[in-house]
Amino acid sequence: MPDASRSAPLPPGSTIGILGSGQLGRMLALAAARIGLKTHIYCEESGPAFDVATRTSRGAFEDEAALSAFAREVDAVTYEFENVPIRTAHVLAGLVPVRPSAKALEVAQDRLAEKQFISGLSIPVAPFRAVDGPGDIASGLAAFGSPAILKTRRLGYDGKGQAAIAPGEDAAAAWQAIGARPAVLEQRISFALELSALVVRSLDGALAFYDCPRNTHQGGILRLSVVPSGVPEAHLAEAREIAATIARALDYVGVLAVEMFYLGADARAGAGAGARLVVNEIAPRVHNSGHWTIEACGISQFENHIRAVAGWPLGSPDRHSDAEMRNLIGREALDWASLAATPGTCLHLYGKRDAREGRKMGHVTRLTAKTGPQ
Repeated sequence: MPDASRSAPLPPGSTIGILGSGQLGRMLALAAARIGLKTHIYCEESGPAFDVATRTSRGAFEDEAALSAFAREVDAVTYEFENVPIRTAHVLAGLVPVRPSAKALEVAQDRLAEKQFISGLSIPVAPFRAVDGPGDIASGLAAFGSPAILKTRRLGYDGKGQAAIAPGEDAAAAWQAIGARPAVLEQRISFALELSALVVRSLDGALAFYDCPRNTHQGGILRLSVVPSGVPEAHLAEAREIAATIARALDYVGVLAVEMFYLGADARAGAGAGARLVVNEIAPRVHNSGHWTIEACGISQFENHIRAVAGWPLGSPDRHSDAEMRNLIGREALDWASLAATPGTCLHLYGKRDAREGRKMGHVTRLTAKTGPQ
């Protein structure tokens, strides 16, 4: 029989535990404080979230005694990155509500499992093959050709753990380039632009959708997210329905980001080669492409995630302004003084000390008058 206390809304003053100490955890903690909820960060290393949370704990994700002590201090647990060990999520779930559940982690942590799960819902993905060695790459290329991209099954992000394969290139070289690890080979498809669908699902199954931003990546790292996207509303409705289908199938609680390729207005709707929208990957957490919601919406993705985790009603995701969010990578954040002085610019710095190349140090969001629904 379900424990009713686990589904009751957490009152103000309750504590949300957050696994991970990065900038997403920082923004979650700030959003929780806005509505009177406390946060307790648990991570192996200190990070930007440690500067703003109510409490912090440093400990290994494999330390079950430390996890039990952490669970006694919080009323529900969420996470700010998808590579939390599955065992960690299961241990905590036996002690305190964990939202979203371990199932979402299991799917998102393994690119092969992710592709199989999404395609099993009759949602289009790029043609793919499981890869355990160079021979699997060769057979995949024979099946759907090149160009293609080889991605490690686990732990790749921001373009890491990937190798592009152009026509005529050696499969063995690509295999070595990713460290000779289990992987997925995907056909590289042509597309008009990249979108992300941002859905939040409450504990009782209610859904809310933020506008789908148009995303631009450079070197595998998100560079820009823009709303409105310029994509026809009918096609954006398809993107939202794809995200809703995935969220329901996972029995998801919180914000889920579904990154997609939009093949263009002339592409045919439906599964397989005739798809108009093709899912690239999912992120079971708040997402970089939703940072613009902090200023452009009354209720940001971060607050709505906290609301869902706490069992609260969802807030409106409606956008009151057009927005462009740009990540500050590496030394770009050192230009903070001129960015802070630029009219219409909302500056966020994450408090990271080392401005390494390729590292997300902050972001800026520029707002303009809303021009239309999308």
